[in-house]
Amino acid sequence: MNLSLSTLSLRSGLMIIGLMSVCFIQSSSLEADETKKAVKKKASEPVSYHKDIRPLLQKHCQGCHQPAKAGGKLVLTSFSELSKGGRSQDDDPIVIPGKPEDSLLMITMLPDGDDPPEMPKDAKPLHKDELELFRRWIKEGAKDDSPKSSLRRFDQKNPPVYSKLPVITALDFSKDGKTLAVSGYNEVLLRSSDGKTLQGRLVGLSERIEHIVYSPDGKQLAVAGGTPSQQGEIQVWDVENKKLRVSRPVTFDTLYGASWSHDSKLVGFGCADNSLRAIDAKSGQQVLFQGAHNDWVLGTAFSKDSSHLISVSRDRSMKLVMVKTEQFIDNITSITPGALKGGLMSIQRHPTQDQVLTGGADGTPKIYRIYREKARKIGDDYNLIRAFEALPGRIFSTEFNSDGSKIIAGSSYERTGEVRVYSVKDGKKLWSLRFPTAIYSVAFHPNGKVAAAGGFDGIVRLIDVDQGKVTSEFAPITLAREI
Repeated sequence: MNLSLSTLSLRSGLMIIGLMSVCFIQSSSLEADETKKAVKKKASEPVSYHKDIRPLLQKHCQGCHQPAKAGGKLVLTSFSELSKGGRSQDDDPIVIPGKPEDSLLMITMLPDGDDPPEMPKDAKPLHKDELELFRRWIKEGAKDDSPKSSLRRFDQKNPPVYSKLPVITALDFSKDGKTLAVSGYNEVLLRSSDGKTLQGRLVGLSERIEHIVYSPDGKQLAVAGGTPSQQGEIQVWDVENKKLRVSRPVTFDTLYGASWSHDSKLVGFGCADNSLRAIDAKSGQQVLFQGAHNDWVLGTAFSKDSSHLISVSRDRSMKLVMVKTEQFIDNITSITPGALKGGLMSIQRHPTQDQVLTGGADGTPKIYRIYREKARKIGDDYNLIRAFEALPGRIFSTEFNSDGSKIIAGSSYERTGEVRVYSVKDGKKLWSLRFPTAIYSVAFHPNGKVAAAGGFDGIVRLIDVDQGKVTSEFAPITLAREI
């Protein structure tokens, strides 16, 4: 199960300059557009479980009915689980072939007189076209036409088994410094901060994990990922109990660059449909949608008071959005054609100031002020505070230390990687380390004395920040013995 990180292609040509007027897109408009995409089948064409019903279950049901969060002891991630039903073995099946009016799955999705439907819980009811698909599928015999697959379904009781180390795309230390969260396949691996002990495995639906970040209060862990070209998912885990609190399916591709509001109530993230979004971390409800970018949104960061959300994209821009109104406010970076040399892939806010650190395809870490202090002029990059010496290749990950005095950056170039630490005050490079593998994620320990780096070869390296030396290396998971 060795995953390779697909190279992020850059949009060629000049960036189209636009959005000079305010762009204001409500999330309700997005949901209306998505509803219109509900499949409308010809009367003579049978409804397919795999093509028609399964995507609707993913969209509306699997957030609460999956192995990691089986509401009502019901799992709806496969036809076999759907057939079992939930609660207890004595209950009737939730789908009775040929009888939609007697099938609990159908009954709970329909309004009861003036009362709203029981399901989806705390969400908008299904569109009439979606309900008609469920009704027809059950009426036609509720048949399973799922293609045969060799892929295993994983859960906490049956976690992935590795024959090769997973590519490390995300790392983050817990706020108390005791745990290092590492991306795996279909899961987040929780190691002790020294790497010696496996403390837990957070197995969810997402095959690919793109970003991991602990909440400011240290009680939650946000995970952005999904199944490439199929579905994106944002997860929120209860750290203490290692329980999945929220699973929100979003778009039809993986999600990127999760971030937390200062009060640990909102989670922002980017999408491959060029949108920036945020959800309520408790309910999973979407509270922000913005479509001002022209390419994949790969990173997000909230302002100090969380009134604004900042995003970076493959379209080479960094944009500022007001959270309350979902309103596009400003391009933080220059909008002059040619001024930016490549897509931006990483962003993090300064621990105490409204400044953000970013890195991307040009290999240059940069710090920007969030709010413009004077009128824009053609050709300026006024919000830029400091540009550091460039790393070879492209930067995939950047981070401030806990007091904002240092930054760390990790890059990839021709199958090699580099990690560097710089002084924020004067921009001086303090040290750099080269590795025989691409580096995709770096993170500072809360004490600022240790940093972690991981990448293509699946090895986590712990680095002494003062000396710039690797002190230990470890694999985040034990490989299965080859037969």
